[in-house]
Amino acid sequence: MIRTILDFFGGLYQLARLGVITRFRFQGEYWQWRLHTAFGRGYPRSRVQLWRSILDYGIWMHRIRP
Repeated sequence: MIRTILDFFGGLYQLARLGVITRFRFQGEYWQWRLHTAFGRGYPRSRVQLWRSILDYGIWMHRIRP
């Protein structure tokens, strides 16, 4: 899914930005909601799939921001 190096680093930036905004409270309300909506049918089987899906989410955020 990664199309360019810019998308990759843009996705990492967006994930870091979201972490700062939520003060890295990964057990907080936002992150619990995000995990439930993203993985409501169960977590991916491997850590590689989990990290790939997280990075895809960051890239998606990067692409939709003006």
